[in-house]
Amino acid sequence: MASVGQSEEGNFSESESNVSEESDSEDSSDLEADCQVYTKEPCKYYNSGGCRDGGSCSYLHICKYYLSGNCRYGSNCKLNHNKSGGRQSSGASSWALDESTSNGPKLTDGRYYQWQLNDGSGWKDVDNDHVLEAQYSLPHTKSIKIYNTPYGAVSVDFNRMRVQGKRLKVRRLDDGNTVWIWYCTLQRKWMKYGAKDSKGKPGPVNSSDIEKEFQSNPTSSFTFSVGAQTYEIRFREMRQVGKKKRKVTRRPEYRQQQQAAGGVFQAASVLQNLAVGSKPVWQFEGDSGRWHEFKDRRGNECTVTSDDMERKYQQNPRDSMIFTVKGHSYKLDFGAMIQTNLKTKRTRRIRRVMV
Repeated sequence: MASVGQSEEGNFSESESNVSEESDSEDSSDLEADCQVYTKEPCKYYNSGGCRDGGSCSYLHICKYYLSGNCRYGSNCKLNHNKSGGRQSSGASSWALDESTSNGPKLTDGRYYQWQLNDGSGWKDVDNDHVLEAQYSLPHTKSIKIYNTPYGAVSVDFNRMRVQGKRLKVRRLDDGNTVWIWYCTLQRKWMKYGAKDSKGKPGPVNSSDIEKEFQSNPTSSFTFSVGAQTYEIRFREMRQVGKKKRKVTRRPEYRQQQQAAGGVFQAASVLQNLAVGSKPVWQFEGDSGRWHEFKDRRGNECTVTSDDMERKYQQNPRDSMIFTVKGHSYKLDFGAMIQTNLKTKRTRRIRRVMV
């Protein structure tokens, strides 16, 4: 596949003239991740009448029925109905609608990144935020839904950096060393600027060139040429304009967290505090659009199961693995969430859900 912004003799210019204008509607290039990110649970001792740990308790001192939205006592309840319970992160006094559209410093407490929510009473860290970061680093993931937060299920729109349907704000703090990657849609796929084409030839412009201009003025544009054709990347619109308009996105290069505040090690590929009875299951999308679990069915002789995939994913959420079904070889790309038939090159979407 040709890189974005390739020579007129290459696939890019051909696609420019043959592919209709990209729209904002959901298509195969945009997906929503439905991941279970677990934050602190309400304290069962507090809800039973008293917790001896008091303010040092690692669980939330809040009415568990209020969290689920069905406390029958309402404002007369003797238990706490303030959702602000939890950690207040340091260095979190300012907020921008979208951190990716601002070049101002938003430093973390030493971690590579910090995802936080604000209900009006201050910014609080999202536990296990490496799941959000891993999904945010994928250009085709437009949003993610996280569960079991003090606010119930929370849907985060990555493109607008907003929480959907709730009076919450979201932000991503940065340590200042993030490498930003720029992508453009080409034939309904997200292509990285500067990526090499099938002949090994890189594109005429790369992400670092675009990012440099973006950092100098996030409301300006970046212009480059391919032969006689000129293209403009408009930062405010996040569009590439040439013969056709194409969607553009900017996502971070994924980095595995090394240390949390205070030097506590975080394994960025391991989900902690999973609820009892829940487990990750890997599925592939069938021809009818229905999702099916990876498992060894009678007659298909599949060499991997959902558990095999999960073990590989936990080692590196950006890795890939090879497996066979009836002698046919397939590649699972965890970063792109795609399964590819290595002979026919046909692809299917895959996903990871909690059950």
